[in-house]
Amino acid sequence: MAWWNDSEYVDGVGVVLLEKMGDGTMVTEVVAWKSAVTGAGEGAKMGRERLEMFEVGPCKDGYGMGLLIGQRFSQLIRSRVARDLILQDQLRPFAHTPQSQSLLKPLFHNNRSKFPRYWDELLGTAAGSGVPLLDILLINFRKEILAFIPKGGKSTNEDTSDDCSDVLVVGESMAVAAHNEDANVALVGHTYLIKGILPDGMFFVGYTYAGELPSCAFGFNSHGLAFTLNSVPPAEEEIVAGGIGRNFISRDFLEATSMDDAMNRIRSSEVSVGHSYNLIDTSTRKIFNVETASRKRISVYEVGKTPYFHANMYLHLHINQVQDENSISRQKRAAIMTKMSKGDFLSLLGDMDNKKYPIYMTGPLLHTLCTAVIDLDEQTLSIIAGNPKEGDVSHVFSISPNKLKSCHDSEEA
Repeated sequence: MAWWNDSEYVDGVGVVLLEKMGDGTMVTEVVAWKSAVTGAGEGAKMGRERLEMFEVGPCKDGYGMGLLIGQRFSQLIRSRVARDLILQDQLRPFAHTPQSQSLLKPLFHNNRSKFPRYWDELLGTAAGSGVPLLDILLINFRKEILAFIPKGGKSTNEDTSDDCSDVLVVGESMAVAAHNEDANVALVGHTYLIKGILPDGMFFVGYTYAGELPSCAFGFNSHGLAFTLNSVPPAEEEIVAGGIGRNFISRDFLEATSMDDAMNRIRSSEVSVGHSYNLIDTSTRKIFNVETASRKRISVYEVGKTPYFHANMYLHLHINQVQDENSISRQKRAAIMTKMSKGDFLSLLGDMDNKKYPIYMTGPLLHTLCTAVIDLDEQTLSIIAGNPKEGDVSHVFSISPNKLKSCHDSEEA
């Protein structure tokens, strides 16, 4: 591919020497720990491995953080790339065509310009893992690229790399966000948790797909802010080439200091294909669903006492969108299910009544990797392995901003 040159995208970073950093797993915020079962059905064997958490930082720059992550998870990143058929059959072949240059060059340039530190994290991840930089970039920008690849007669479902389901409520007796993290089969067994510590002492925890920025799934930070994400399907006329990647925006969320700051980070980015963000603030006990589209279109819905289910279609931002049968089916099923308690939420997210389009997915294309439950009153984020009906909690984190601050202060002391 004549147009691609790694040196054009590394800004002379090269190989740098780093001071030795601690790489212990986080224990001060982990209340419970068990082996994670992150897959189900066919392919679950790979998922029946511990979901590893890696503490990284503070590092002197983004490249250093990415390098350490890449080195730690090099085997997992290489394995993900080797199994990712969307990368092999669609993204990589397209990137080797002359017509890809007009899409990829501005896409890469715009994201590197707006978020140079996160771009450097990807450079470090590629160097640390030994995976070609182009492959790392392609999997991070998959949604921004797939939308512009000629379908060639393939169904939209074959292009699907992720789906998710959320049920949210903020009532007098309960304030909860429960989230199924659904992804392509290539991601089964290819995820990890990153605790990133920044130079100013702030830290975040993100559930991370191997080789990608933390986090395109869910996460929280030491300010008591958390989020979960849902993909959405804008119609072809609603997308714009070369916009800011969704992975870069969600990585930026992890450094937000308040809900207003998180909203501003969304509004300041011109996206290509749009996304749905569930923003959670434990200090104010509020949840907002934010739907976005190209040309800086945004709609904000504050979740209240009526349980709110969101799959993978726009619900309140009025734009043309692809009619996704999978999402429509999940939306209809959720509408008739009981949603009075946290247990009801887990039963809903574990529902497999519709054999073709279940809410809890076990393949062959899409798998529910895990379920995250954020309880704003308990101020915890729990990760459930396997079907959430079974309640196999693998991790519990405190996300109270006061406790997180006191834990960090005690660590410094």
